[in-house]
Amino acid sequence: MGAPLLVCAIVARTCSKIWNKPIIGVNHCIGHIEMGRLITKAKNPTVLYVSGGNTQIIAYSRQRYRIFGETIDIAVGNCLDRFARVLKLSNAPSPGYNIEQAAKKGKKYLHLPYSVKGMDVSFSGILSYMEDKITELLKEYTPEDLCYSLQETVFAMLVEITERAMAHCGSDEVLIVGGVGCNLRLQEMMGVMCAERGAKLFASDERFCIDNGVMIAHAGALAYQSGARPGFDESTITQRYRTDDVLVTWRDD
Repeated sequence: MGAPLLVCAIVARTCSKIWNKPIIGVNHCIGHIEMGRLITKAKNPTVLYVSGGNTQIIAYSRQRYRIFGETIDIAVGNCLDRFARVLKLSNAPSPGYNIEQAAKKGKKYLHLPYSVKGMDVSFSGILSYMEDKITELLKEYTPEDLCYSLQETVFAMLVEITERAMAHCGSDEVLIVGGVGCNLRLQEMMGVMCAERGAKLFASDERFCIDNGVMIAHAGALAYQSGARPGFDESTITQRYRTDDVLVTWRDD
């Protein structure tokens, strides 16, 4: 979101000037990845980055985090949050968490549109389908059934494209990062796939999955330690700073 980015950039630049300290720009996704690698000790994983604003499958190669697949419309977290509003679920502590808890009580599965396009996924059609038919669906399914069905469908899509990326890269590690990454059902489904492939799953809880300042500080410290010294006039903000635009100077593996 542009406004929060602008406020934080002003504060950061002010602090940099007052204390004469260098200022390092950080890509949000890179912050999630490096925090995940630090906490879980994953070495060179295929990364599933899932949040309210992003859904990407990522692998490292030649000093870049390469995007192998992503959503072509809305992020998986956005899909879950908007469906929570359709069901009038509370925002406390978060819509996604409330869907996860409701889904545990669901028993009847509703077949939903399953939209995987090569290495990419699409969630807007699933959401539109449920929004348009919600009145009819609630006559046959409970809200818990619908939460369960939505989770199972969108998470299966994510597991599929993650497995395909692993096969392409010859990877035996998966790291889940981002706010949706703390969903235990997603971790469970990904764990089953990894076990079948003889691979290992790395994930963390909400302390490290959701957005936090430490992940940005850690990624900035890695860049600084590897020699990054951007000029003050480069300390701008952008909402279009893609994961694969970042030169990863701190990794040589």
